[in-house]
Amino acid sequence: MILTPLEAEALPQILDVFDAGLGGYPHAQSVFRRIAATRRFCPDFKADLHAGRDKALRLAARMNIATLDEDPAAAYSWDGRAIRARSETSVVFHEIAHWQIAPHDRRALYDFGLGAGPETGRINEANAVTCVDFSIQEEEENLASLLGILWEVEHDEPAILAFAEQNWLELYDRAHTQRHFVTHLDALRARNLLTDDFRPLLPT
Repeated sequence: MILTPLEAEALPQILDVFDAGLGGYPHAQSVFRRIAATRRFCPDFKADLHAGRDKALRLAARMNIATLDEDPAAAYSWDGRAIRARSETSVVFHEIAHWQIAPHDRRALYDFGLGAGPETGRINEANAVTCVDFSIQEEEENLASLLGILWEVEHDEPAILAFAEQNWLELYDRAHTQRHFVTHLDALRARNLLTDDFRPLLPT
């Protein structure tokens, strides 16, 4: 959930400031510019948030990740076998990213053993199988957020909306905000989830 709502009129200046703060990290600046360029799909900072879901479903199929045409509120976002995909496009990409990031043993757990996600309906059951501490929860949420956004970029989706909604632009004029982006981008590359030019990588 976005912490500070952004006005469409303010977005160009916000993006320029964030971009300038990445001047010392050319690889991250290049990736950020790909994300920012998706404004062309939502020029008024609005879009049909469900329109691209079939793209996410096709990506899941390429990775042999099962999906169900059901609302996560009926059970879990990830039930240990499949993603419940009756969600916004960015949410489905986000769950795919969680699947990529989670260790194999945690893929068998509700919501990857991280505790109930915001879409999950059976909150107590999901929380009951939580098996990681807060620092891992936070790290994997950040990594899944960014990886899901990068998958949106690759599929010509308005990734800038999720980038804002998931608070990557919160305190956009502070150096630690840009470092937070760089740190997690580099962490995805270190996990071999991105190519050498920092594009999301299909599992082999």
